[in-house]
Amino acid sequence: MRIRRNTAGFLKTAAIFIASVLLICSAAVFALPGKNVSADVGQPDVPIPALSEVHCASYCVYDKTTGYIVISMNPDDRIYPASMTKIMTCMLSLEYLDTSAKLTVSETALKDLDADSSLMGVLEGEKVKVSELLYGLMLPSGNDAANALGEGCVDAFFEKYPAGGSAVNADGVNAQYILDRLNDNQEHILSSRKLDAFAVLMNLRAEKLGCKGTHFVNACGLPDDNHYTTAYDLAMITRERVKYDLFDRIFSADTYSMPGTNLKSQERVFHSQNWYINGVTPCEGLVMSKVGWTEEAAHTMVTCCERDGLKLICVVMKSINRSDKWKDTTALLDWAFSNYKRISFTGQYIALSADEEMSIDKKGRLYVKKSDIVCPDVSIFMTKGDDDRGIKFNFTNPDISEDLSTVTFDVEIYTGRWATKNVLATVKATAKVSERSAEYVATYARMSLLSDLAMVVIFGILTFTAAMISDVLLNKRI
Repeated sequence: MRIRRNTAGFLKTAAIFIASVLLICSAAVFALPGKNVSADVGQPDVPIPALSEVHCASYCVYDKTTGYIVISMNPDDRIYPASMTKIMTCMLSLEYLDTSAKLTVSETALKDLDADSSLMGVLEGEKVKVSELLYGLMLPSGNDAANALGEGCVDAFFEKYPAGGSAVNADGVNAQYILDRLNDNQEHILSSRKLDAFAVLMNLRAEKLGCKGTHFVNACGLPDDNHYTTAYDLAMITRERVKYDLFDRIFSADTYSMPGTNLKSQERVFHSQNWYINGVTPCEGLVMSKVGWTEEAAHTMVTCCERDGLKLICVVMKSINRSDKWKDTTALLDWAFSNYKRISFTGQYIALSADEEMSIDKKGRLYVKKSDIVCPDVSIFMTKGDDDRGIKFNFTNPDISEDLSTVTFDVEIYTGRWATKNVLATVKATAKVSERSAEYVATYARMSLLSDLAMVVIFGILTFTAAMISDVLLNKRI
């Protein structure tokens, strides 16, 4: 009797299991995706462990090629930037000024700079080359050099892009923009408010670069309640440095000798106080680095490194102890380079992964040829333990133009099986739309109808079979 009960229980369990499998299979017939006609890279975050050896208040490690944040902590917190401000000052100076030209240091450039400021040591009335001021901006982190360069940029801006003229700068404005922002006239601005005008240009550029938490009020980074940035914004700003050929050379220089000028006949030699640059602390693949400090900002640092073709920008902010900014940066960069790799695909490679032809409407009239697909080149981040050999591409979400001439796709770059796929990135692709003949469309419609009917029949058979098996087994007397 016990054996019969056990057998009955087993059969009931088997019945439920078989019915469930058949129902799932029947549903799967309809759930399985076909080839959907469906990369700025929208890559999701990759989980990372905390780094206990990093002690700064905010940091961000950023890949400039993909725009991917490799690792960060409080990247959007607003913090005083200190001399990291000079990264923006240098870029605008390289954009507006001829490095071989000489600027005359004004009284206003030296105003409010006391002996506690980091200084290059230029004098009022001294004629100094722009290139010399740039090295003075970097090596001794001269606030006087920053102010002189800022004033020179404003003079050049008003000359090149006058108010009322048609010429505009890279940000799409001319001098009228500064007049409006400062609510002042040109004569007064050029006589006593050049540094205010330079801050307007700095903020405009930061806005154009997508910075959301940055506001500048001076060229050098002296503390002010309205002078702040974020670790992420600093990475975005530093990313732009590649547009300026001399930038990395200046921000990686160990020493610089400045010849005599009209006011100082003796040569001046500047030495880097950055441990990465002067060799105190090794940094593999160093491209550039800038350190800064004020009592309010504490210790800040921006560093760019390249190893095995991977280019990273590391920003650390508000390290309390002087040596911590190098320790924090080293720990972050070593971790990122050890744990991550970048995989790149050409647009042509992605396009070739598509079907020869993909229908993009329900009637089958409109379609896309593989040869007409245009994709951007794409780079994505993966942990080094991930297998990049199983990466696949899915074309989905076709968006057809109103005139039916072009279509835009989302291309999912993913690994794993469809049901549990891990989407690494999504990019955009475009293609020319082709049109099939009316005869083909009619044939396609008949085939689709027959296919739908067949699916309905199969679903009905599977459901009926599952129900019958369940009924027989559950009601069988043993």
